[in-house]
Amino acid sequence: MSTASLAQQIIEWIFAQRHNPGDDQVTFTRDDLISAAAALGASRPKNLGDIVYSLRYRVPLPDSIRQTAPPGREWAIFPGGNAVYTLRTVPFNLIEPRKGLRTIRLPDATPGVISKYSLTDEQALLARVRYNRLLDVFTGLACYPLQSHLRTSITIANAIDGTPSSSQVETDDVYVGLDEHGAHYILPVQAKGGSDSLSVIQIWQDLRVAEQKFTDLIARPVAAQFMEQSVIALFEFQESNNQITIAREHHYSLVPPEELESHELAAYRTAAQNAIR
Repeated sequence: MSTASLAQQIIEWIFAQRHNPGDDQVTFTRDDLISAAAALGASRPKNLGDIVYSLRYRVPLPDSIRQTAPPGREWAIFPGGNAVYTLRTVPFNLIEPRKGLRTIRLPDATPGVISKYSLTDEQALLARVRYNRLLDVFTGLACYPLQSHLRTSITIANAIDGTPSSSQVETDDVYVGLDEHGAHYILPVQAKGGSDSLSVIQIWQDLRVAEQKFTDLIARPVAAQFMEQSVIALFEFQESNNQITIAREHHYSLVPPEELESHELAAYRTAAQNAIR
């Protein structure tokens, strides 16, 4: 049995045991993952973290779970403390680029040697964001790389007993930014390439990192994702009343500078002048 298939069966079994009609939250532990596998007659999963990761980013939750969400909401698996998880309903879970959005073509400044030796889609994506200063373009800030693959912990209330609990998190890239007034910003960046999907859970975690580790900076969480034909979708998020929303989304295509036509540049210039007015 594949990890994805086992993960779906495990969470379906746990949900059936714990969920009552009308509940918008279901809490479970790593031990529950083991119990569910045993009840299903499966071997103990070698890596319990892979089960949760698959359900967050690789495979959809079973229909039997998704159909119980209220209209306009979806289930997502949030950290609930050390070895504790919480299924909660949210306005959206997976983050998908919008169809039909205008693609902005920019001259590709990625060094050829970087393009040649990027090992994974995620590495290639982060490299293109960095070398083309896409965060500067997207946010209007002067952005500086601070740290890649930041692994740290956040403190949250344990979903079982409410006590302070530590949860391990990772952010793909972290930038600091400056605006025209001299204000300082923290920009955690999540990136996904290949078959994995971006999730609102990552943004929620990045916001907790920002408020707990960079308390004096303004948080502007960002996500990046490859689309077809290497188009890069960038998203910026906001949080209000415990709800995360997409504040902005732009799509960028990096092309050789000589491919940019004069009429394109004229159109971009006109759009910029109109925005200033």
